[in-house]
Amino acid sequence: MAILQVRDVDNRLFAAIKSLAKREKRSLSQEVVHILESHLGQFHNRRASQTEEFLELSGAFRDETAERLIGDIRKSRKNS
Repeated sequence: MAILQVRDVDNRLFAAIKSLAKREKRSLSQEVVHILESHLGQFHNRRASQTEEFLELSGAFRDETAERLIGDIRKSRKNS
């Protein structure tokens, strides 16, 4: 596992994390890792849902085969 060292942490922030770790019966290191995992997990989930929402709004094709799409395009063309 990697080692992460953080410097210049505000005393109030350090005390808050330490207090939370004690309340959750975790070590200080375990609590920091838990906070990071929770935050990054929320970020990942939020990004995934934003991507799905964008695809829905943009009218992206779903469950369509290339052959069917090409066929639809060809049918819609007009001969000139």
